Amino acid sequence: MDPHASPNAPLPDVPSAERTFREAGDVSLHVVAAGDPADPLVVLLHGFPEFWYEWRAHVEPIVDAGYRVLVPDQRGYNRSDKPSDLSAYRMGRLSADVVDLVESEDREAAHVVGHDWGAAVAWDTALRYPEVVDQLGIVNVPHPTVFERFLKTRPRQVVKSWYMFYFQLPKIPEWNASRNGYALMTAAMRKGARPGTFSATDFERYRAAWAEEGALTAMVDWYRAVFRRRDPPPRERVAAPTLVLWGEDDQALVPEMAAESVAYCDDGRLERFPDATHWLPHEEPERVADLLVEHLDG
Repeated sequence: MDPHASPNAPLPDVPSAERTFREAGDVSLHVVAAGDPADPLVVLLHGFPEFWYEWRAHVEPIVDAGYRVLVPDQRGYNRSDKPSDLSAYRMGRLSADVVDLVESEDREAAHVVGHDWGAAVAWDTALRYPEVVDQLGIVNVPHPTVFERFLKTRPRQVVKSWYMFYFQLPKIPEWNASRNGYALMTAAMRKGARPGTFSATDFERYRAAWAEEGALTAMVDWYRAVFRRRDPPPRERVAAPTLVLWGEDDQALVPEMAAESVAYCDDGRLERFPDATHWLPHEEPERVADLLVEHLDG
């Protein structure tokens, strides 16, 4: 692949920013990299249905704070490879991609930050490969044990998670999502966020990423694999110092899970945003970046 061919979004406004491809297991991942290669490493993981572009506003402040940043399109997304085998999206493989990215920088460990599905991968990496995660940053996704318990015991969370069960259907979710210029996808993001959070330009870039061949099926396969290719981590306690940021007006997740997730961390801290939604990194980019840098510096 040519890293400069048909990019779906411009690079962050950072002089050192570049597009690269990194090998991770059975796939090639498109990665935006920035910062001095000698600086401490931070990996930023996007969620569904986004791509590296989610973190565009955070790259510059984190680099300016003295860090090297990698922001991948996770497997199945945008410019990265999209395996057809459902097992390629099991949790252990997703977190192994993070390990491979860290190794691609000739490092043994990094700070790992994620939002939504990226946060689920970040949790799993810290639990499955604790020696690889120096500091952990989580935005609006609970610890896996907490989420599983709430899905089994809290009807309100089951209702909020209806789409996870819908995504188990074959082909229909992809067909429905792609109709009318991805109207369902854009509406879900727009209506779930504070007014004005996403611009028309943002949605043009997301549509281009969703239109990549095989992308929609690969993205939905993350949800299919979590049920059909269960791959729980070997432990529940998180050793890495952890910062959890939580927009409390989250349309998909009940806020009670935030504090319960921090309780699984040996060194955990919770910052709540009462007026923010699930799309916290977009709604409060400056505050999120400041808190993340403060945490990483700690």
